Amino acid sequence: MVSLDRFDIFRAVVEAGSLTAAADRLGLSRAVVSFNLKRLEQDLGVTLLLRSTRHLALTEAGEQFLQHCVQALDAAQAAIDAARRDQQQLQGLLRLTTTPEYAQLRLIPALQAFRAQHPALQLHLSTSPAPADLIPERFDLAIRLGRLPDSQLHASELERHPLCAVAAPALLARLPSTEAADDPVQLGTLPRLGYPRLADVPVVAPDGSDALFATNPGNAVVRVDGASSLRAFALAGAGVTVLPRWLIEDDLAHDRLRPVLRQHRFPQQSVYAVYPHSTQPSPKVRQLVDFLRSWFTGHPER
Repeated sequence: MVSLDRFDIFRAVVEAGSLTAAADRLGLSRAVVSFNLKRLEQDLGVTLLLRSTRHLALTEAGEQFLQHCVQALDAAQAAIDAARRDQQQLQGLLRLTTTPEYAQLRLIPALQAFRAQHPALQLHLSTSPAPADLIPERFDLAIRLGRLPDSQLHASELERHPLCAVAAPALLARLPSTEAADDPVQLGTLPRLGYPRLADVPVVAPDGSDALFATNPGNAVVRVDGASSLRAFALAGAGVTVLPRWLIEDDLAHDRLRPVLRQHRFPQQSVYAVYPHSTQPSPKVRQLVDFLRSWFTGHPER
């Protein structure tokens, strides 16, 4: 098998323009460079370089081989870098924050898998319905859902989940028919729940027109500041609301909640990793963000 070291010597000779200059670059003697170049040509059975006392010139075979040689060396280096990166054990403390619901149902299983790869890493997870102020509170990373405000923070999307308008079966039983749950006018006769933390949701009506589903209407019978409370009121039949599907998947599967406005197209809610803007995020943050994106791709909502 042809040695990759000889590939490297050949490339160095071409780039340096002479055996002597290549030897200086590689920290080898000129004789070693010349010997390996000859052995490479013997192994390949072709002449790669035409040599004179003053000049080196690539043959046609040498020009073609150089292209493949560079690709092979770059691929080999990339494989080495990836292997070394994977073996690096993260250490120290990583502080992150998100909402309680997202932590429980989506984030914690992923963090446990990440910890298994980096047992020396300590995690401090803080949960709150309200977004934390990363820099004053010294968080390395925040996981935030939905529309982000303009800020000096860097945001990287991790995953997306559909939003779903829902109500409890007992509440929907007040409507004259099952189809009425898909009619905005008739559905509007039922009480609504308010969730000020979620901006009004743009939806596309069956006729293609744009509309808004108000998440905090003026006539809301209840207003809450957390998704768990919003879900609990919806399950109790207090009103119609919008929730992310990852939070209510089991409720839909077991008919504790039912989708409404099924002919309307609701958007997806993005989930972002947010961290302070810097030229280069720390290895802990960078590797966790990459891991979470890969994990969520392989573990979609049930």
